Amino acid sequence: MKTGTLYIVPTPIGNLNDITLRALEVLRSVDVIAAEDTRHSGVLLNHFGIESTLWAVHEHNERQKSEAIIQRIQEGQSIALISDAGTPLISDPGYPLVNACRNAGVPVVALPGACAAITALSASGLPTDRFLFCGFLSPKQQARLTALQALEDETATLVFYEAPRRILDTLAAVSEALGPERYVVIGREITKQFETYLTGTVTEVQEKVAADTNQQRGEMVLMIAGAPANEHNIPAEALQLLNLLKSEVPPKKAAKLVASHYNLRANDLYKHII
Repeated sequence: MKTGTLYIVPTPIGNLNDITLRALEVLRSVDVIAAEDTRHSGVLLNHFGIESTLWAVHEHNERQKSEAIIQRIQEGQSIALISDAGTPLISDPGYPLVNACRNAGVPVVALPGACAAITALSASGLPTDRFLFCGFLSPKQQARLTALQALEDETATLVFYEAPRRILDTLAAVSEALGPERYVVIGREITKQFETYLTGTVTEVQEKVAADTNQQRGEMVLMIAGAPANEHNIPAEALQLLNLLKSEVPPKKAAKLVASHYNLRANDLYKHII
């Protein structure tokens, strides 16, 4: 018996014209479409006249559904996995299912397509040679701050998804953890009618968002410039201590203390601070 295939199919993040011809072909041909929200996806499928059977497969049931899906694929059926918008598994459900399929030797084919993080990053004007996608920050204030502080010395561009109701709180946390002069870009309502990009220092973007309630609505991608490169190869543990001290004592004193502790050049540490 011929084994079927699990297809990972991206769907539009706003503009329905962004769906690919291949995605439409697969969605029309499969036996079942596993959707995060069948009501939401039903609107998309109806728009394109797709009548394939829909199954609800989301973060609360996908581990239980995985066994039944794998069995169907092993019996020769093909199944498409879609999320509400964008590429499945990218801050969306799907990992347990795909992982289970791989472990069971079931074929998995991923289609290229819409992804808010990549789309926004490509238009941000920030470096794209290295970036770190971090998904959503915690809604809890201290956990959010701690997560950002852990990324203070990361030199890659940082990419987050954020809910509109939390954007001002998140920008405040970015300012506290990474400094008010760190450069940030917010891509909002990507591919939709009111798509906007806000750019500037954290302080400047905070002011723009606070002054316009329209900028506090819709889907958002928050991108943050990476930290300056560590040109002097300062050990990570020394940087961590330096970052702790610089908020408590003057920069030169912080540099001297860390230099004496790690046998480093105080001038290099001072240059890093400023």
